[in-house]
Amino acid sequence: MRMSINLQTHHAALKTDNILNNIIVPVALLLVLGATAVPFFLHDIELARTTFPYIFSAGALLLLLARLFTPYRGKDPQLKRLHRIESWSAIIFCVAAFFLFYNPYQLRDWLSFTLAGAVIQIITSIAIPLRESKLAGKK
Repeated sequence: MRMSINLQTHHAALKTDNILNNIIVPVALLLVLGATAVPFFLHDIELARTTFPYIFSAGALLLLLARLFTPYRGKDPQLKRLHRIESWSAIIFCVAAFFLFYNPYQLRDWLSFTLAGAVIQIITSIAIPLRESKLAGKK
């Protein structure tokens, strides 16, 4: 009886992790991407200029929450490190969101933090599947 309750709890946690990783993370990254494009392509539209900091911040916060609530539960230290680095990209996006409100007329700081977070996100999105496939090949 005790074992089945633990398995049910474990399966529920895995299902929640899949929802966060497969739905919320891509939506958050699309919000960040869309809001990042606004100053470059839609700078003439007043509504876009006034709302993009909030959209970017919502995406950064969603990404941070998803990364915090889906920790890596495996035993491989290199994969654990890559997931931790991936979580730092969400923190960097949140710092970028701070600079959108701190100095809204100078976007240099915001853009540099956004690019840094994007680079980390791209590197980990390539390195994590490579490491997982390497570990799957060993077994």
